[in-house]
Amino acid sequence: MKSLNRSTLSVKTYTERIIQFGEGNFLRAFTNWMIHEMNKKTDFDAGVVAVQPIDQGLIKMLNDQDGLYTLYLNGIKNGKAISEHEVIDCIKRGVNPYENYISYLAIAENPDLRFVISNTTEAGIAYNADDKLDDAPQTSYPGKLTALLYKRFQTFNGATDKGLILIPCELIDKNGDNLRRIILQYAIDWNLGEAFIKWIENDNVFCNSLVDRIVPGYPRDKMDVITEELGYKDNLVVEGEQFHLWVIEGPASVKEEIPAEACGLNIVFTDNMEPYRTRKVRILNGAHTTLVPVGYLYGIDKVRESLEDEVVGTYLKQVIFNEICPTLDLPEAELNQFANDVLDRFKNPYLEHALMSISLNSTSKFKTRVLPSILEYIKRKNELPKGLLFSLASLIAFYKGERNGEEIALKDDQSALDFFKTQWATNDVSAIAKATLTNTDFWGTDLSAIEGLEVMVTGYLQDIEANGVKASLDAFVK
Repeated sequence: MKSLNRSTLSVKTYTERIIQFGEGNFLRAFTNWMIHEMNKKTDFDAGVVAVQPIDQGLIKMLNDQDGLYTLYLNGIKNGKAISEHEVIDCIKRGVNPYENYISYLAIAENPDLRFVISNTTEAGIAYNADDKLDDAPQTSYPGKLTALLYKRFQTFNGATDKGLILIPCELIDKNGDNLRRIILQYAIDWNLGEAFIKWIENDNVFCNSLVDRIVPGYPRDKMDVITEELGYKDNLVVEGEQFHLWVIEGPASVKEEIPAEACGLNIVFTDNMEPYRTRKVRILNGAHTTLVPVGYLYGIDKVRESLEDEVVGTYLKQVIFNEICPTLDLPEAELNQFANDVLDRFKNPYLEHALMSISLNSTSKFKTRVLPSILEYIKRKNELPKGLLFSLASLIAFYKGERNGEEIALKDDQSALDFFKTQWATNDVSAIAKATLTNTDFWGTDLSAIEGLEVMVTGYLQDIEANGVKASLDAFVK
């Protein structure tokens, strides 16, 4: 059987305009797919040179396939479960700076370059004081990038039109701002000169970004079937969900250079990404965390099954639309669309997401993902959010550590586990509720001080203990 490469498949060749640090599953299923779409549907004409950011990687495998690979997108699309695939052809070549540092620096000499994209893990955007300009290569991603930018600055004598647009995708807050700060620190450390510093500051655009797409990655257990379906060998097949969102915070000029709107891509350009970050944390992550103790104690094991259950599914929808969305500041239509997309993602028949797999550190997750919605709801509505507080009561019951007589494999900080073990040993539901709500180590505040909250949570917890979550939730939803 033939292997996938440009000699066995006729594809277009694009102008090399993008440097991409990272060749892993996420970028290939997310940004490369978007670039591919813009190349197909507009005159974007953007080829990618992929740089391996760490010593071990996939660049050789990528070059063996001439940058080609097959992407499967599986999930709910326009209300229907769809699995579709196509060959992504925007990557022209890969470079491994650990094997050929000269070829790596030579990328900077290309006058057509315009963008830098990266995903080097959350730890990738970090300062390493040991990095030096004459290292080959530098250890850190920002160190490598600084050396490349300095080479470009020298090659084009600091030309203002040879600066780049940098859009990191690492999952840290203010990723672009942090990348810029570290590069400027290296410029000082390495004595690269005031002119280079000004060129970085004035002629390069560092965007903050927020990315969102579930990428399961290489479908190892299905490759025999996939290979037969495709009719060729592809060692870089990658799977992703249908949903995608890329929020890019930067000047309006960036939007003018990325033809996302013409392609129907869900790329949001903004001068303030915080509302979108908050929306994701509150609705997507918050709904997950809200669901875990309720759905699991109800007797359900999977996220998808929770949405398919009439009672649990109704409960979660009520919480999202009636209690979480009203605490956010984006337009109602945008919030409702995102919430409906989240529900579709939860119902994805191609992904099996176990509730217990997202139960890790549920107390700290509840604090960051759910508690802000509770407090904001009370502030705006001057009443208690009953659904979210039912989840809080269920969370306390969840940490009793048993479901239908079977032990729950709780995973959290030992201090949290010890706290709940001590509390549930008393078997005094009112005291357990009070001790949990007043635990400022959990919440950063005394929740019992909020009028009526302790009474409501205690009442729900007593009902759950007496009748079980199933009966309690059935009555709650009705």
